[in-house]
Amino acid sequence: MKFKRALVAALLAISLSSASCLGPDHAYNQVKNWNVGLSEQDWVNEVVFLALWIVPVYPIAHLADLVAFNTIQYWSGDNPINDPGAFKGFSSKD
Repeated sequence: MKFKRALVAALLAISLSSASCLGPDHAYNQVKNWNVGLSEQDWVNEVVFLALWIVPVYPIAHLADLVAFNTIQYWSGDNPINDPGAFKGFSSKD
């Protein structure tokens, strides 16, 4: 019974925090673009990526977008965070 409740709670939390069309998420994308451009070495970017999830920089940036920045943009038409541009993407070097 406790496992079932925990599973339902976890699924609800995941569904509430998953991506949707609520806004541009400029703060989250700023962090992501900074991370991808940090180093030419993919393993360095991966270690930093994992650290930023553990610390929790990525979740805080995403929450700030969901709660504040996207709401501000919706009501005012202006996002206080500059558009970071297109995601350059991570690369896998053989």
